[in-house]
Amino acid sequence: MKSVGYWKNFAKIAVPFFLIFVVISLLWNSGKAIFSGDFQSVYENQFSKGKWLPFFASKLLGSIIYGIWMTSKHTK
Repeated sequence: MKSVGYWKNFAKIAVPFFLIFVVISLLWNSGKAIFSGDFQSVYENQFSKGKWLPFFASKLLGSIIYGIWMTSKHTK
């Protein structure tokens, strides 16, 4: 975990996972509103009144855990 290569590999895994995790979560929870173009509804349900913090924090935490686990699993 102390090498630069480890953290580069971590970023290669964690960043795409985070982005995919966010997109899938938005589609799962607000897919109908997204496809109908009702982005105000998506904002109200997912991000308004501080809801954005737990939304992104949980995805970030999950991505960090997954990235560390996968990188450690494949690093010798």
